[in-house]
Amino acid sequence: MSTSALPRRRGPRRSLSEASILDAALVLLDDGGPDAASIRGIAARVGVAPNAVYTYFPDKAAVVKALVERLLGEVDHDVFADPEQPWRARVEALALELRDRLSLHPGAVPLMIGGPMDGPHALALNERLLELLADAGLDGTDAARASYLLIVYVFGSIALEVADVHHAGPLAPETDRISARRGAFAATPTEKFPRSAAAAATMADYVSTEQYLWGLRRLLDGITPRP
Repeated sequence: MSTSALPRRRGPRRSLSEASILDAALVLLDDGGPDAASIRGIAARVGVAPNAVYTYFPDKAAVVKALVERLLGEVDHDVFADPEQPWRARVEALALELRDRLSLHPGAVPLMIGGPMDGPHALALNERLLELLADAGLDGTDAARASYLLIVYVFGSIALEVADVHHAGPLAPETDRISARRGAFAATPTEKFPRSAAAAATMADYVSTEQYLWGLRRLLDGITPRP
């Protein structure tokens, strides 16, 4: 019998699931940013034809929505759920937890603010924030408005931090990013932009945790009910 007549041995079947597709999408986002996580790119990463991905997700938007849900589902509610803690401390803990989680996957941040966050994990976070604001003494309407304001601040701040980095992949340590910004702002022409040059050190710290909390605390001051 010729070797051509021998039955071919099948290679190992690749397991495919929603989880493996999202794993691949997240790696692509981390390595190449939002444009890298196409259906074709995901399929190539997993080792299947694009049609196999469509079996689980009808389009890239569905992949993005599921990925956003996964990342929000990884947020540790325990860090801000203790009703014995002051409400402001719990809001700060939530804001820092979101910043820490999303900083691990900066490529996903533009996707998170590019569409509605209305899945179960997103709604659970919003519910928790509304509870915190109710504990602060806000009525339902003001709590909803304040919740939106805080979400805009948190995700907007993170998005600007990510945009400040001109390469894909995880963010460099905060101290390194601040140092790089200081070097860049040090070249600001004093004669043309005197105020900016004088504020260069402060502007370099815009990506710092200190600045993030400074802004958050000013917002909390503004939404605190007046006696």
